[in-house]
Amino acid sequence: MVSAGIIDPGALSARLVLERPVETPDGQGGVAQSFSALATLWARIEPVSARAEEVAGAMPVMVTHRIWLRRRSDLSGGMRLRKGARLFSIHTFRDPDETGRYTLCDCEEIKP
Repeated sequence: MVSAGIIDPGALSARLVLERPVETPDGQGGVAQSFSALATLWARIEPVSARAEEVAGAMPVMVTHRIWLRRRSDLSGGMRLRKGARLFSIHTFRDPDETGRYTLCDCEEIKP
């Protein structure tokens, strides 16, 4: 566990890509959503919980994570983080100790 007050910069050892949603008209009055890369950054990924719920006869597993980043002021709703083929939907983000050094994201891993 990383304390908000003391973090070893070497703990930011996961290379992630920050992606933002891009909407394009689908020609029928709606939009198609895709994602484009915004930045490549170093982060620390901490698994938090996993739970399985039966949905339509299947048992998908929902895994949540805390992802620590150096301070980012450009985060907004709908963004996600990518690590190779793994995708993390950002649900909330905050400055954990209000010092302006880090951003802590609460994420859910997206299982394709």
